[in-house]
Amino acid sequence: MDANQGNRKAILLVVVLFLLGVAIGSVGTYAVTTRVLAAHPQPQPGLAHNPGQTMAMFTRELALTPDQQNQIQAIFSDTRAKYGQLHERLDPEYEQVRQQGRQRIRQVLTPDQLPKFEELLRQLDEQRRIRGSEGHN
Repeated sequence: MDANQGNRKAILLVVVLFLLGVAIGSVGTYAVTTRVLAAHPQPQPGLAHNPGQTMAMFTRELALTPDQQNQIQAIFSDTRAKYGQLHERLDPEYEQVRQQGRQRIRQVLTPDQLPKFEELLRQLDEQRRIRGSEGHN
């Protein structure tokens, strides 16, 4: 019976280490990816990212009249406002899920790993805050 219990513990340890590797790998990949993207920003298409550029492209490509430009600009403004309302409503739910996931990861980490994890989270939160403030200008 001791051998079976030892085997179960070994299997559990392997599973926990695997999940920890996945979690840390995901956080690490996210951190590296966001740093690379921050260092080499790519133009982001879409109304929410650069409405002036989108309007200029529409005007040029569609040969919009001034009246059409005004109407489409109003549509862009209304759409951005609706996106903002969605963010206000859904962001708290995203944050709750994020915090639950973080808490689960904390339960897996050793006391030596926890401060490093908290520092990683601090960096990720700061990057998210910066991206958020850039996107809402």
